[in-house]
Amino acid sequence: MSLLDGWLPPTRAHYGLILKLWQFAYPAVRPRPLWVIGWYGMGKTSTPSRLNLPGRAAWMTMEAPGFLTLLYVMRTLPAQHGIDDLPWQNRVLAGLFVIHYTYRALLFPLLQPSMAPIHVLVWAMALGFQLLNATCLGAWLAAYGPVTADAWAAQSPLPQFALGLAVFYAGLSANFFHDEELREIRRRRQRREQQQGCSSKDNNKAGRGATTNYYEIPQAGLFRYMLFPHYLCEWVEWAGFLMAAGWSCAPAWAFLTNEVCSMLPRAVRGKAWYVERFGREKVGRKWAVIPGVW
Repeated sequence: MSLLDGWLPPTRAHYGLILKLWQFAYPAVRPRPLWVIGWYGMGKTSTPSRLNLPGRAAWMTMEAPGFLTLLYVMRTLPAQHGIDDLPWQNRVLAGLFVIHYTYRALLFPLLQPSMAPIHVLVWAMALGFQLLNATCLGAWLAAYGPVTADAWAAQSPLPQFALGLAVFYAGLSANFFHDEELREIRRRRQRREQQQGCSSKDNNKAGRGATTNYYEIPQAGLFRYMLFPHYLCEWVEWAGFLMAAGWSCAPAWAFLTNEVCSMLPRAVRGKAWYVERFGREKVGRKWAVIPGVW
């Protein structure tokens, strides 16, 4: 059963159109406002607004549709093309996507000691990102990429596939490590509030306002050298996914490109935020996210 006839799951012609949009239009248009506008309505830069959504619920509902869409496309599209059983590589790559977004969409917000409200525009942009990405990757894995053992032997030989998996899991582990360092800062903030006799407020109840303004400059791991290593580690993850999928996998290339285009300006703006808040001397010579460049 199709949720949107011809579009979800997509026909081959519609897949080509969606992929072109994801490859060229999205990275050309989406990041531009992030370079010129300092505002970004989530996380440290969340500001009071009537259009704010509660942080945890907004995060889950903007991230979870990605892996749910991919699973739906992989379940429905093969039968439409007479494919009875997909090669193990297709299922492994789909599993990597689900593993990442099970953490990112579900576990991550539940593990956070607190989450700032998210503006509805940020929520909508993230949701669009997830739906486009999952549709393209899911369709490629389900029918429009390699679907036989011989096709996979040409697409990504086993040593390359295995190395890609190793890179992906290295990036995933490092991503979790640096996320945990940021969570520990929030835990210290909450302990400090309790020691001072301050009652912690759940700002997500009304969906307005930002979290308590207590921050530190993280220092563990790659935070010694850059301010957003968790962004870099996520790029490493999807570079590993691309390697495993094969260098000609257009949806994986588009995913990695759009990740960098969306997150790089936020990291650069984020460094400016740290400098403004703590001073250039305390920030020191840390890069934003790319060693030796930004």
